[in-house]
Amino acid sequence: MKRMDTRLAMIAIVVEDTECTAAMNAVLHEYSSYIIGRMGIPYREKNVSLISVAIDAPNDVISALTGKLGNIRGMNVKTAYSKV
Repeated sequence: MKRMDTRLAMIAIVVEDTECTAAMNAVLHEYSSYIIGRMGIPYREKNVSLISVAIDAPNDVISALTGKLGNIRGMNVKTAYSKV
């Protein structure tokens, strides 16, 4: 079986409505085999949460994940790719 080329990326998520966290966690769980780690920081003064997700996956998997996350209302998603 040929190994698929993967890319390292960081997905930044800004959660502005906590009602969307169940949907977000469901999507992240669906792609958990590709996730290296994640960190969440609640910023109570602004009533938002900042979440970073490190991922090592084929480009189409990263795109699918960020697309699903981006379609969830109440949060913003951006991805930064490594050149490695």
